[in-house]
Amino acid sequence: MKQLLTLTALMCSVLLFAQQETAQYNDINYQLNPSDGTAAVAPTPNVSGELLLPEEITVGQKTYKVTEIGEKAFKGCKKLTSVVLPQTLEHIYRNAFDGTGVMNDKSLWADGALIIDNCLIATNKSIKAKYVVPATVRLIAAGAFENNKTVTNVVLHNELTMIDHDTFKGCKNLTKVNIPASVKWIGQDAFTDCGIYNNEKKWKRGSLFIDGCLIRVNDAAPAKYVFKTKQPTRLIASAAFAGTQKMKIKVKTITIPEGIEAIPTAAFYQCENLQDVVLPQSLKKIGMYAFYGCDKLKSINLPEGLEELGAGAFYGCVNLPDVKLPAGLKEIPKACFFTCRKFTNINFPAGLKTIEDGAFTGCSELEKLDLPENLEELGEMAFAGCAKLTKVVIPEKVTTIKKGAFRDCTHLLNLQLPEGLYAIDDEAFTGCLQIEKLALPKELFRIGQRAFAECQNLAAVTFCERLNAIETEAFKNCIQLHDIALPAQLEVLGNNAFDKCINLRTVVFGDKLEKIGNSAFIGCRSLQEVKMPKMLKEIGVQAFAECKYLSKVIWAEQLELEYIDDEAFLNCERLEVPELDEYVDYGRNVFKGCKQPAE
Repeated sequence: MKQLLTLTALMCSVLLFAQQETAQYNDINYQLNPSDGTAAVAPTPNVSGELLLPEEITVGQKTYKVTEIGEKAFKGCKKLTSVVLPQTLEHIYRNAFDGTGVMNDKSLWADGALIIDNCLIATNKSIKAKYVVPATVRLIAAGAFENNKTVTNVVLHNELTMIDHDTFKGCKNLTKVNIPASVKWIGQDAFTDCGIYNNEKKWKRGSLFIDGCLIRVNDAAPAKYVFKTKQPTRLIASAAFAGTQKMKIKVKTITIPEGIEAIPTAAFYQCENLQDVVLPQSLKKIGMYAFYGCDKLKSINLPEGLEELGAGAFYGCVNLPDVKLPAGLKEIPKACFFTCRKFTNINFPAGLKTIEDGAFTGCSELEKLDLPENLEELGEMAFAGCAKLTKVVIPEKVTTIKKGAFRDCTHLLNLQLPEGLYAIDDEAFTGCLQIEKLALPKELFRIGQRAFAECQNLAAVTFCERLNAIETEAFKNCIQLHDIALPAQLEVLGNNAFDKCINLRTVVFGDKLEKIGNSAFIGCRSLQEVKMPKMLKEIGVQAFAECKYLSKVIWAEQLELEYIDDEAFLNCERLEVPELDEYVDYGRNVFKGCKQPAE
């Protein structure tokens, strides 16, 4: 199970396209989550003295609620003598205060437990065998009892709402613990390798239940799993059915009983044999990675009352066919249906507002995409690699098409952009081979790096007048592009912007452009005539190099040009070397390979 936790943490940072940001506030490091407005205290070395953690922090124009103290946040801060914890805390992760002055201060411990601001941080061997958690404790940190060999019985009070990761892990002599009805969530490995977990008599048909809560199933669980217990199952623990390299869960079919409101984090993680799941109508939430890697899953119903899907919930369910999304869903989270290759059509609920990063990346059989009118946000890589998509209409409320949103949608032919679109971010349509023409909306301000690179059938682009920036490699290798008129407001033309547009014949510049980027038109071998903008001050390295047919460059009458960089017109064989203003500076080999002027 340790391997599962490590992999899950890795997916948070890599596979789920997490856009978390880091910041420092009052000398403490935080990890910010802009999507839900929360902040977690990140590892911060050398903290000393008295520490007051706030309930919220403000970074830039946004306020974040402090809900977590991350793993090893203050580990080893020996001079940290006291800490005040915010009431907003929801999790304190393992080893957050290990090796600190707080942890080593014996005066802060009572009855074998370190409790700070009603948060139970840790226990030691001086704890009583039967430990009653004080009614004032509102939160128990992850791993608080981990490997405690003294405790045999823990009594939890009825105000606690969760049992966090690793809470009782390795408590070899723990034979009794109650789970109050108030508990709504049990973390991964909360009871692994404790006395209860290791008692074979507690397991029935490959399952361990405590007070109506399914803690874990093992490889003795039957292929057709049926909940048969003395009392109704009310809760499933995180990673309860999760597979590991050592444990091959046999479960193929399962019906989750009515009354269950949540499928928790990684509940069926890599259940490689799972094929059919029936979910209860009572279900409100499916947690992160719940069915991650269930590559044989071919049938599941999403009940109408479902309100929330977790990030990566169906990541890698490559055989899962089209699912009906419930009407109450407001967002599709990060990588939720990543590489669900059997999807052909998605019926989005009308109230859907957000599709997050990578939500449908790699859904390679998806043919039809009807995005709802109320959609406001399309995340990075949202539909990247959906190779069979032929038509996309972006709803009017979307103002930015984010990085890689439709990258490598190789059959996308019909693209309709909303009038209010402000930005097309980096690689948004890279590799969309079939797009032939593009009318950019009137409010568009920026085209990002490689936004349309490798769109090899793109022949015509109508630029809007408000466009300010065409970034690096924006149209690189658009080999069918033939004539372009750049807008008057354009101020940024990035490096390699039209690199190797081999059929580009004419370019009309807007007068405000002051610099043509490095290699902006390199290899545009069909380019014949260029009229330079009036305000042009600089031409970058190899800007027009290898433009074999370029024979005419029209310069402004009142030239403001200051510098032409190295090899700017290298090997423009038909271009005669011009006589420019004496105040223009030149780099090396600017006109090497060009025609010398007639004497």
